[in-house]
Amino acid sequence: MRYMILVKAACAAPAPLPPEWQARMARFRAELARAGVLLEGMDLGPGPAGWRVDYPADGGRPSDGPPDAPEVQLAGFSLIEVRSREEALAWSRRFPAAPRGGGLAARIELCPVIEPPPAPGPQLH
Repeated sequence: MRYMILVKAACAAPAPLPPEWQARMARFRAELARAGVLLEGMDLGPGPAGWRVDYPADGGRPSDGPPDAPEVQLAGFSLIEVRSREEALAWSRRFPAAPRGGGLAARIELCPVIEPPPAPGPQLH
């Protein structure tokens, strides 16, 4: 089972992630890799460096601004492959918290990856 783990951080002002938190995440991702469950993981730049695309009924149009509300920033993600939901939950509870430092809230969200159906095999006649 694969899970996307999203790290969301509260922030008073959009800013790059502190180097000490990036170092903690690097050590944690190394631990995930040693356990054989890490497929990918990255820290993300401040929200205003990105953008969002709104898709109204008449088509899509790019719009300036952060991809999320300015008080919450998507700080990073990890893609893991584990045997169960419980194992994914156990790993998520070990994530380094508070990317913005002490006193600021953070949230770890897990989303199961929707696996595509297997491709049809060759037709034998």
